[in-house]
Amino acid sequence: MSLSRYALRRLLFGAVQVLAVVTAVFLMVHALPGDAAVALAGDDPDPERVEVIRRALGLDRPVLERFGEWLWGLARLDFGASVVSGRPVADTLVAALGPTVVLAVLTLVLLVPLAVAAGVAGALREGGPLDRALTSVTVGLHSIPEFALAIVLVAVFGVGLGWLPPTAVGVDVLAEPAVLVLPLVVLLARPLCSISRLVRAGMLDALASDYVRHARRLGVPPGRVRFAHALPNALAPAVQQVARTTDWLLGGVIVVEAVFVIPGLGTVLVDAVAARDLPVVQGLAVVFAVTTIAVNLLADLVAFRLAPRAAA
Repeated sequence: MSLSRYALRRLLFGAVQVLAVVTAVFLMVHALPGDAAVALAGDDPDPERVEVIRRALGLDRPVLERFGEWLWGLARLDFGASVVSGRPVADTLVAALGPTVVLAVLTLVLLVPLAVAAGVAGALREGGPLDRALTSVTVGLHSIPEFALAIVLVAVFGVGLGWLPPTAVGVDVLAEPAVLVLPLVVLLARPLCSISRLVRAGMLDALASDYVRHARRLGVPPGRVRFAHALPNALAPAVQQVARTTDWLLGGVIVVEAVFVIPGLGTVLVDAVAARDLPVVQGLAVVFAVTTIAVNLLADLVAFRLAPRAAA
């Protein structure tokens, strides 16, 4: 199958996934227990205020009508307005987007070269001291939940030693890079372990394959055999794991932002759920879901390009 045909097939499947996710988000948000209008009206709600909020949320209209209007708004990148602040949801998301994007992008930028280097180093020295040390560290780190690791790092390096800011309270995250060091370590720990182990396993399989043995018989230099023939095939499953790591990052960022008090999308989501701000919850859910689908689509295309048999 050609790359263009495979890309078209994946794009169509991605479009179906987006529509299914958007529908599921709408139905699940509106199936939440309790009356959102009553919850937003306060402890002693005035019936008139409850009715005003109900009209603002569109709860007085049929579900299909509300869903159609919401879909039409999404097509125009209009997520509606927050019922708490009155601001457009898109403006709220854009205002909180910076710290989350910086954390996610820096994590991926550091993750890929570090994981590939660790995996290749372990594979080329299979069974040696370096391989055993990397295995011990990765297995140990992978077993620690991110929230526990975050609390330990804050206690040791933020409070105990005072080397790094423990939280982002009163600090401009984008202007003070030191605030991001501990969150980045937390976000990198588990995916670095899993992807490096995957690269190691893929590299060992590739080095033992028939085409690598044939390349060696032809007198191809060892460096070219390892990095031009074996490594691309070893990276194909790792690329797909990086995409799955993006799914984990979306949840991990919420935890990290909560622990380190970083004003990003995760904090906005937690606040919106607590306040039952349904338009903001829906908007964030759609953004997270579409991002996940887009990243997985890109990863599938890269994996197909690296090793068509592995991705087809």
